[in-house]
Amino acid sequence: MISLDIETSGLDSGKCGIWQIGALEIESPENYFLEEGRIDNEDIVESGALKITGKTELELRDPQKQLQKEMIMNFLKWAETCKERIPIGQNVGWDITFIQNKILRYGLNNVFIEVMNQRSIDVHTLAQDRYRKINDVYFIDEKGASKMNMTETLKLCGIPDHRIGLTKDEMVKKGKPHNALEDARLSAECISRLIYGRNLLPEYVKFEIPRELKNDN
Repeated sequence: MISLDIETSGLDSGKCGIWQIGALEIESPENYFLEEGRIDNEDIVESGALKITGKTELELRDPQKQLQKEMIMNFLKWAETCKERIPIGQNVGWDITFIQNKILRYGLNNVFIEVMNQRSIDVHTLAQDRYRKINDVYFIDEKGASKMNMTETLKLCGIPDHRIGLTKDEMVKKGKPHNALEDARLSAECISRLIYGRNLLPEYVKFEIPRELKNDN
């Protein structure tokens, strides 16, 4: 499986661009991908994206960086080195849609489908399923909507979230700027703990796996 995360210039996949892609092969974590590119001229930049990544618009449009198209094609070439090419991550369908919208812009949709298909696994679903098994209810708010965001998923897995938190362009928690590979690694560690009840990556060994995640594994 491929733990995937992207950093973008905003949330609208039809109007914003991708400037960073991070991924790693869960079965062989030493095989990873991280590249940056410059967004296309027509891509817009939302203020929230700059706040959460600590970047400026000038950095996202840096003419010294490779084209967004080249970065995406390099990612697909890397993905071909993975044995299992199923994308997995927190709300990974959004990441895939973002990439596909760019692929469609470049007229290369067949390339994406040939390499990765269109099927994926969402860490959110795995986390909600495990939460329900532990608590007999899903983790939802008073309106019935899911509250299982990445911060809560990490908490369920016994890992603190040191990243900056943002809601509707407003900072709700200070922390480290988001990075695609670091977020992909966080997702990969959560996947290992949720599915197998064991640690995957060395930087997270210091965070004990909750007893509830070990019981069924």
